[in-house]
Amino acid sequence: MDSLDAADPSQVALAPVAPAAPAGSARRWRLPVPGPWLLGAGLVALPFASSEFVAYQIALFLIYGIATQGVALCWGRLGFLPLGHALFFGLGAYLAGGTLKAAQQQPAWFAALPLALLLPAALAYLTARLVFARSHRSGPFFSLITLAMTMLGFLAAQQWSAVTGGFNGMADIPELPGTERYSTFYWVVAACALCTTLLLAGVLRRPLGLLWSALAQNEERLQLFGYATDRIKAVAFAFSAMLAALAGALFAVHQGIVTPLTMGFVLSTEFVIWAAVGGKASPLGALLGAVFVGYASSELRDHFAYWEVAVGAIFIGVVRFLPEGLAGLAAMGCGFSARADDAHAAPRTPAPPAPAQAGEVSLAFEQVACAQGGVRILDGLAFDLQGPGLRCVIGPNGAGKTSAFNVMTGRLPLRAGRILLDGVDISGATAWRVARQGVGRKLQIPSVFPGLSVSQNLDVALWAGRMRPIASLRRGPLSWDSALRGELLDLFPSLARQSHALAGSLSQGERQALEFVMTMLPQPRLVLLDEPCAGLSPGETHHMIEAIKTATGRLGAAALVIEHDISAVAAIGGEVYVLHQGKLLARGPLAQIQSDPAVRAVYAGARK
Repeated sequence: MDSLDAADPSQVALAPVAPAAPAGSARRWRLPVPGPWLLGAGLVALPFASSEFVAYQIALFLIYGIATQGVALCWGRLGFLPLGHALFFGLGAYLAGGTLKAAQQQPAWFAALPLALLLPAALAYLTARLVFARSHRSGPFFSLITLAMTMLGFLAAQQWSAVTGGFNGMADIPELPGTERYSTFYWVVAACALCTTLLLAGVLRRPLGLLWSALAQNEERLQLFGYATDRIKAVAFAFSAMLAALAGALFAVHQGIVTPLTMGFVLSTEFVIWAAVGGKASPLGALLGAVFVGYASSELRDHFAYWEVAVGAIFIGVVRFLPEGLAGLAAMGCGFSARADDAHAAPRTPAPPAPAQAGEVSLAFEQVACAQGGVRILDGLAFDLQGPGLRCVIGPNGAGKTSAFNVMTGRLPLRAGRILLDGVDISGATAWRVARQGVGRKLQIPSVFPGLSVSQNLDVALWAGRMRPIASLRRGPLSWDSALRGELLDLFPSLARQSHALAGSLSQGERQALEFVMTMLPQPRLVLLDEPCAGLSPGETHHMIEAIKTATGRLGAAALVIEHDISAVAAIGGEVYVLHQGKLLARGPLAQIQSDPAVRAVYAGARK
């Protein structure tokens, strides 16, 4: 990079374009084997193949397995680890036990049994909203907070003896009408275990399951599409707490007594161990992990003095050598993957239209200031734009170009000034709220979902702003398509040809193209493109610029493009903003910028 003089764009070779391949079909989640059905067959056969006592013991660990599925959902699918699920297990047990005891005197209390599940779920939802609304990087804090909550719950259960029975626990909990604790209640537990496994497996094969995986892999990218990830995580945590509360309610009936140990940290730790050993990404694996490890521990306890050491060694070994647990090992042995999806073609259906945004877009930075770690990043930055078209943002490294985008999309705190979008103050708004106002952003380093296929990445982008929450539980959105998706894939045929490839396996240029297509699919009115040509060859750069022009023209959108290559700036055209030391130094056509002495004094551009 040695001058501000632009090269002739005609000297840059156009990247060859191959014929477009058919658009990739919707990729659908599938289980590695028909596990839930084999589970059902095994649960039916167990009482006949063993004794009632063994069935009674297995029922206890099936109950623990249901709670373990809740831990596995949060940890294995959404990427945050709850360390206090015993709190919700214990709450469900105490609430169900107390309700059943009250129902002995007044049968109307049976109608209150659902509260044993709903109240713990509500507590979990509120906790997650408070923690995750602060930052998407709150995972470690969340783990510690849930750990502290279960400790408080344990102390409350011990001290509130008038309600919980204190150290001795709540005893004499009656059986469910029509069941017998040591025989027929097994079938209630088995049915619940099978239903929760089928339910979780079904959700994972719906759009919501795909969003959960996307969130675990790249939450920031999901927010930039307009997804409220704190709410997604809060709903998932509430659902996992409901599973734990259901398990606790079953435990109360199964054991006939609930003690403070049901809220203890030791039980929370065992949930985590069972999820890791069985397979935290698999509902069936988590359930069987609790059954196998729990039952083995109960047997070892009577015959081996150091049984806890053995369980700890198994846990360490699985975490170290089998990150997907025993379920992952079984899937590899069968030649399947729990994360694989079907490649067979499925008919595409038109997606609903994107939310309408009235009028031409306008953006204004008014004396915006930002600092971090004692370093002033933006210092009274002021500029504006009105209407569609391409504009470039240039400046030396550290001038504040990316930081301006970061402040606008909530990645950096605003210290002073205002940012107005269509005359509305969006200062300090979160990334997902800004995105819902019609702002799309492509990051400097390609930001995709590496563990999802190209087609799945595009699906997640296409759903943004179009898919209502209830639709995420239906299969329909998996086959959505749009004319814009086809047009964008025509611009990058290699993406269409690799629709079933994992995004993480793509080259740098292909990831740049994929993220650009994803950014444009929600049909933003204002597009923030941070060095979209970084790492590209001259031919690829020219091709990307033409794609940017085509896509923004198709949408009638405004675009701000951060670029260091002056040849690319010349090819893009439009007004140029020059930033220096967090301020606007100059603006105008490129020719005017190139002749500005102040610009030439601080900025040296280049060509590829």
